[in-house]
Amino acid sequence: MPERYVDAILKYLTSRDYQPLKPRQLARQMGVSEGDYGSFREAVKRLRDGGRIVLGARNALTLPEMSSRVTGTFRLNPRGFGFIVPETPNAHGDLFVAPPDTAGALSGDTVVANVKKRGRRDGEIAYGGVIVQIVRRGENRFVGTLQKADVHWFVMPDGARMPVPIIVRDISAAGPAAGSKVIVEIIRYPSPGELPVGVIVETLGGSGKIEAETLSVIRAHGLADEFPDDVLDETRRVVETFDPTASGVRKDLTDLLVVTIDPPDARDYDDAISLTSDGKGKLTLGVHIADVSNFVTEGGPIDTEARSRGTSAYFPRKVVPMLPEALSNGICSLQEAQPRFVKSAFITYDESANVVSTRLAEAVIRSSKRLTYLQAQSILDGKTSGFDKKVVKLLRNLQGLARRIETRRRKAGMLHLDLPAVELVFDDAQRVVDAVPEDDSYTHTMIEMFMVEANEAVARTLAERNRKFLRRVHPEPDPMGAKQMISFIRACGHRLPKEISREALQELLEAVRGKPESYAVNLAVLKTFRQAEYSPMQIGHFALASDCYCHFTSPIRRYPDLTVHRLVALHCRGELDNLPPDDVSELTRLGENCTAAEKRAEAAEQELREVLILQLLESKVGETFEGVITGVTNFGMFVQSPQFLIEGLLRMEDLGDDWWELDAKHGTLRGEHTGRKFRIGDVLSVRIAGVDVSKRQLNLALDKNAQTARKKKKKAPRSKKPKRPRTKGK
Repeated sequence: MPERYVDAILKYLTSRDYQPLKPRQLARQMGVSEGDYGSFREAVKRLRDGGRIVLGARNALTLPEMSSRVTGTFRLNPRGFGFIVPETPNAHGDLFVAPPDTAGALSGDTVVANVKKRGRRDGEIAYGGVIVQIVRRGENRFVGTLQKADVHWFVMPDGARMPVPIIVRDISAAGPAAGSKVIVEIIRYPSPGELPVGVIVETLGGSGKIEAETLSVIRAHGLADEFPDDVLDETRRVVETFDPTASGVRKDLTDLLVVTIDPPDARDYDDAISLTSDGKGKLTLGVHIADVSNFVTEGGPIDTEARSRGTSAYFPRKVVPMLPEALSNGICSLQEAQPRFVKSAFITYDESANVVSTRLAEAVIRSSKRLTYLQAQSILDGKTSGFDKKVVKLLRNLQGLARRIETRRRKAGMLHLDLPAVELVFDDAQRVVDAVPEDDSYTHTMIEMFMVEANEAVARTLAERNRKFLRRVHPEPDPMGAKQMISFIRACGHRLPKEISREALQELLEAVRGKPESYAVNLAVLKTFRQAEYSPMQIGHFALASDCYCHFTSPIRRYPDLTVHRLVALHCRGELDNLPPDDVSELTRLGENCTAAEKRAEAAEQELREVLILQLLESKVGETFEGVITGVTNFGMFVQSPQFLIEGLLRMEDLGDDWWELDAKHGTLRGEHTGRKFRIGDVLSVRIAGVDVSKRQLNLALDKNAQTARKKKKKAPRSKKPKRPRTKGK
């Protein structure tokens, strides 16, 4: 069955840090067993015969060189250029397309391009593409605001996916009014010098209202916000037949002291915690996770829809859930005093919080107490009035264990970035009026430590059974990004070795803690990291200093967790060895889809947050604030508001009458005549010059008395709490 490895091999070879390996070496890196090596070798042969990989120097496997003609998916940048993601991967990656060579292609279009050399970059040949054919349009529907100029109607699309207005005709008196949020479908794409023509297919509401703006973002990112009838029908049957007393062979833990700790507005409680002692210095942590797999049959309507969605999306006043609410907020939610089915990870520790043993079980629990993070922190701070003494004792013991776990993990190299996080404040009209630092109480870190431990424990258990599963992987910084970060860190007056290690990063982050350059350094480290993703590859999780990690703790809102729960169920029942051979290619594709779904949901959440803040800043045009320079380019600087965590652009032409030299390596702009220098991390007084909500743009200008103020910069508000409190377990 060589097809089990085809996609997985290609995925591995396209990773940025892949170094050419011989087939046997590659198989070992990918965790292929000796018994499966025959199938793996046949997959390599098929890929070679098809020209999709080549055998290079010393019989090492590599991707083919860039061909003279490429077919792939186009991604348009707001500045006019774009990149083609080739259908057939090559050794040079995506193909750059300059603004004059896009041929009117839009993001998502399938295109054909001729390839030309553009010189050399970093010692390697750089290629460019000229699009010669648009094979298939990727998008024909866009969200925007309906506007009217004289007698002409048009829709101004939101964001940068469609950079020009779309002409619409035949707007009747009974149709949507100017200023309405609408979805427009293109019926005629433009020739050079023309505008596209479309027809309105849905009206979402008045522009500026949170309901309409939320729905606009949901539609723009292709999120499904309604469940099909067959999914709702199956959900009703599952709920009606659920009998919590019919727990079968599940371990009965209903008498165990168990608590949930969540945000105050949470409705789906997917994790609960317990802690027991053997009286001899060993503690056993119980992490109990809602057993979604018990209710979602693999391949059924609910599962198919959840797999398609991949994740839940969380907006300020709305959730787009992965599962119907009757499950996510109902029978799967670990509500106080209600018997609920769980998958439990029991992790036993010695006095130094080293893991002694791990045991997984299917169980039924009854949550003893539902606590918010602030309530739990209040108890730990000594305000125990009104709380059961057993709950108080449990929390104090949990805190002690969490601190020892955190100490152990930090010694192992776990990284913690000190970056600000804020919560938006709404008025009664549901408009943003302020932003305040997020709660950073230790209870967030406490729960995070336990979730990380459970995720790692489950991953190690499955790995020990030699099963492939969706891991949560976080690669090491790639050499190019690491090189740039080292140069920037040196410009800030600090040092990093050429070979970046977790220990070196820990020392750096500790050295800048509380200093003016702290924000800039933490931001540089963050930008050097590659995004974590889902994959069956044995890559490890760099930031967590874990060589074996998965997501297990949130199956209500993440599909990868649900797949892991199904394997845990088979493990608990002694049936894991009965599974057929693992299809690594299928897992690779599933991991890519889940990663894409995660990115899509995060992009939608971030865009709505940006829209709501820009609406507020429209009323503050002309006001000034001290912002942090977060980026420098050949067209200006990006400056972030520390209060709202939104970036604005200060264009080069607004910096003053000078010849500005960009030093991208060190993140600086320097005036040739004045000698004035702007650097990433500097604090700068800027004025809000203009706001364009539809284009998601905040335009800034220098305050007339502006001076960089690195020495005066206040430390950004700390927040150990993840940006989204529901992302327990990283």
